[in-house]
Formats: sequence, structure tokens, C-alpha cells
Amino acid sequence: MKGTIEMPEMMEISKHDQKPEKVSDIPIFFADTYALVELLRGNPNYEPYLNAQLVTSKFNVVELYYRLLSDKGKAIADEELNVYAKLEIPITYNSIKNGMGFKLRHKKEKLSYVDCVGYALALELGIKFLTGDQKFGDKPNVAFVK
Repeated sequence: MKGTIEMPEMMEISKHDQKPEKVSDIPIFFADTYALVELLRGNPNYEPYLNAQLVTSKFNVVELYYRLLSDKGKAIADEELNVYAKLEIPITYNSIKNGMGFKLRHKKEKLSYVDCVGYALALELGIKFLTGDQKFGDKPNVAFVK
């Protein structure tokens, strides 16, 4: 169907055995790069999101890969790329337009292009934007976790 974004298959990044009874019971979040890094680091504040359906954009996967390549080396970066690429959903032209409009309206905050597009995509999909980025802490539709 034109204009429909397909959600990726459920990917288990959790080591927990508890599973909801049906897929519709699983909350869905758009995870920005900050959230993905914190999940990988094992930040206990992100533990509740291990059983959620997480999605992200290719841009966030690029940022995550670079961070891992820089901090952990090519072998780990490549391994995690194979895992986190499964969370990827395509950005839409509306998310580009709305994200750049949002960035322009919040010009003084110096928000990143990637975060603005991700935030707009989360709004478009009707899901929360999961981040620990202080610049998004007071924005609506954000699950802010440090």
C-alpha cells in the first residue's frame, strides 16, 4: 500500500524470558542513536525498553556504526550493524519535510538533522521518540530516559 511504512519483524535484543501474550501488547518506540548506545551499554534506565519493539532510521544506524567503530573497533561495529540494521524503517518525504520544519523552528537549539527526521517520523507513525538527548527532554511525544 502506497505511503505505508512496514514495521520490521520483531527482533529480540532482550535476555528476558517474559513475553507479552500478543504482539499488540508490545509498545513501539523510535529509538534515536543516544537510546541505541545506552541500550548497548546496558544502562539500567533503558531496561524497560528491552522488551519493546524498537525501530530506527538508516541514519541512526549510520551514527551507531560510526560510534561503535570509533569506540569498539571494526569487528564489533560490523557485528552490531547486523543486529541493529534489522530495526531500520524507511524515512518518508513527509518526515523529511516535517523534520526540517521542526529543526528550523528550533534553530537556536542546534538540533541534529538525524534527530529531527527521526522525531518527525515517530510523530508520523504515532509512536514515542526514545532518547536521552537533553534537547528533546521537554518536547511532546518523547520518552526521555537518561
